[in-house]
Amino acid sequence: MTRVTTSVWNDLVGQRRATAFLKRAAASGTIAHAYLFVGPTGAGKKSAARALACTLFCPDLGCGSCPACRRIHSGSHPDFHLVAPGGVAGYVIEQVHEMIRDVHLKPIEASHKVYVLEDVGRFNESSANAFLKTLEEPPEDVVIILLADDYDDVLPTIASRCQVVRFSPVAESVARALVVERTGASEDEAKAALAAAGNVIPRAIAFLNSAGRRNARATIMSILKRLTVMDGHDVLLAARELLTAVRAPVEEMKEIQAEEADAAREYLSKGGVTTMEKRHKRELTAQERDGITEIMSVTESWLRDCLVMAKGMPELVANVDTADATAEVAAVLSVPAALRGLDRVRAARERIAYNVSPQLVVEAMLFDIQEVLRCPR
Repeated sequence: MTRVTTSVWNDLVGQRRATAFLKRAAASGTIAHAYLFVGPTGAGKKSAARALACTLFCPDLGCGSCPACRRIHSGSHPDFHLVAPGGVAGYVIEQVHEMIRDVHLKPIEASHKVYVLEDVGRFNESSANAFLKTLEEPPEDVVIILLADDYDDVLPTIASRCQVVRFSPVAESVARALVVERTGASEDEAKAALAAAGNVIPRAIAFLNSAGRRNARATIMSILKRLTVMDGHDVLLAARELLTAVRAPVEEMKEIQAEEADAAREYLSKGGVTTMEKRHKRELTAQERDGITEIMSVTESWLRDCLVMAKGMPELVANVDTADATAEVAAVLSVPAALRGLDRVRAARERIAYNVSPQLVVEAMLFDIQEVLRCPR
């Protein structure tokens, strides 16, 4: 049988050095026990982690189309674990202890288990210390991949125990071309999707394939256009409308999960069903959180469009479909005001990170942006 090693890496664009390094390790059987993937949002760190897991689970070293590869990409493989900070301030001791216990259990289906830990800059000293021994000496069938935007954000005690792989920023034109190729979208649609998805290519592709997420973007754009003429009650209703739109993709995911659960109950044990239900709950929570994040990304991209128009650079507008309305705002919005608006969105992101109610966060953000638009100088 011919063994292939390329297809699972197709989502990795502009990362030739990182991809070549990881593919060599997979092909030679020298995958390290712990990696630290470092690079900006949208560089493909999580896609690379999934690709590396596929090379371990797939009989063809990552064909991209077998059941194992598909389940890794859908997040449903029982031996592939995507872990996010479990506390308001980051990773917590209880979460780390639970992960350590799980690490020492045998794989359920594959020859290995892969743990991908997001945003590891949010380990504090105590949670890091609890994790160090496992990170340094995990079981032989375990690979741990840590993700961080900046190497300096990671505690030295953690970074020193990992093989570091650096990812470069992906050029906007390259990302846009890939989204167009994968979805058949127009250049303008791909540009808007990347803006909504925080320039993360797989998220932009998923955005274009989701009617619910495209509708949420249309809703926030409509609200931003009308924000200056709304009274307080209107703003509260707009926030509620926006959150309803955000939850539509969650309902889409529930339907997919229900189909998976119906098929899986025929062969899963009671414990397996419980594990699946917990995973489904985490996926729904993550989907709603991503939806709120997408609202903020769309709002940021709209404010940036106002900013570049105010500075006389309309060719840099990301949301071309709303450019006419944006131009009206940009005509009266000063650069300092646009920057204040972007600061308000960053503040909203921080509130979400600290588990403030999404309803309150969205309401506060809309009131903040309204204030900026009414005082545009």
